[in-house]
Amino acid sequence: MASLRRPRRVPSAASPISSRFSKYRDMRKVNLKEIPERERKSPKGKFGRASKNISVALGREPESLDLSKRHPFDLALVRIPKGKLLCPYHSHSAESELYLVVSGRGSIRDKDGITEVGPGDAFFFQPGEAHQIANAGSEDFVYYVIADNPRSGGATGDSCYYPDSGKWAVGKEENEEVMVKGTETD
Repeated sequence: MASLRRPRRVPSAASPISSRFSKYRDMRKVNLKEIPERERKSPKGKFGRASKNISVALGREPESLDLSKRHPFDLALVRIPKGKLLCPYHSHSAESELYLVVSGRGSIRDKDGITEVGPGDAFFFQPGEAHQIANAGSEDFVYYVIADNPRSGGATGDSCYYPDSGKWAVGKEENEEVMVKGTETD
């Protein structure tokens, strides 16, 4: 895990506002070079990515049910290799995601079709909006993603729906998921 540093600060006069937020006063800092990259691949190799979970490196406790030990959002740097898709076409039940492209070319599938994106482009999906991210270029596709409801640990109640297959990914304990397929009932 990356080392967590508290930068040296110049003391400032306390104000009524700063005292209200005293539990947030200690800035946490980490350099992306210090965060290990975690790779994930599907068994057949169609899907793949490497990511750096910046929020965890900054102290978020993904398994905690205590909201003071979680962040109100999750930040990750994601790299999709050439020719890969991040994951199947999916939507989240309780998570919004904001993306900012750093480098490479991507194609984003949503209900309206496919949109090409590149460095400097930002895009956003709300809960229930299905999407799929693919590397559409000849180099790695790299972007930041900020999610308002991190799924880790199943503590947040989010699930993923995969419209193409009719499957659901539902969180279990200990940062595990189970895939289920069923039919709608009334």
